[in-house]
Amino acid sequence: MQAAILTFDGLTVLDAIGPYEVMRSVPGWEVRFVAPEAGEQRADSGSLGLVADHSLEEVGQPDIVLVPGGPGNRALLDDERVLGWLQASDRHTRWTTSVCTGSLVLGAAGLLDGKRATSHWLYLGRLVEFGAEPVRERVVVDGKTVTAAGVSAGIDMALRLVALEAGDEVAQAVQLAIEYDPQPPFEAGSPDAAPPEIVSVVRGAAARDDDWLRRASEAG
Repeated sequence: MQAAILTFDGLTVLDAIGPYEVMRSVPGWEVRFVAPEAGEQRADSGSLGLVADHSLEEVGQPDIVLVPGGPGNRALLDDERVLGWLQASDRHTRWTTSVCTGSLVLGAAGLLDGKRATSHWLYLGRLVEFGAEPVRERVVVDGKTVTAAGVSAGIDMALRLVALEAGDEVAQAVQLAIEYDPQPPFEAGSPDAAPPEIVSVVRGAAARDDDWLRRASEAG
């Protein structure tokens, strides 16, 4: 089983590293980091780099494709090379997946048309632009397409993926091995649970940093 995680400048690191840690723990699974050009890709903070050892052309038919989120993926929505690679890869994958706003990139590649999908809660509504049905769930499986909500949901998605491919026992063993037993100190992990004033703070901060959110906020 070969998995390819797409990387790019401006990615949110946990979107990629959380699923990586899960998938690389499965015996016989190989996980590769891929980018339009092999080399270092800087995180959205600018203070951390990930190295993609392979270019798109070097990983032509992966069994699993994963597209992470992060502000840097907005440029990929019009990148014909990346979108073409995703379209070609999807013809051969067993699973085509995303975390957070990575689902927007899958949508831009035409891979979510008519499908149920999720994304980070701030961007969920954008999925309709790509013919998808937005679903506010942590992990959404529609055929061989698996999408995850924001950032930390990528770990849940990867565990679900392992269960679908290798069985529940393998997935449970991986979960135990990485001691994934979340016990957050606050009930603030979703806009439905967090205090309204906290939701407003996060929404405002995101709008200042993202052109699309800023326009949506002004229009609203």
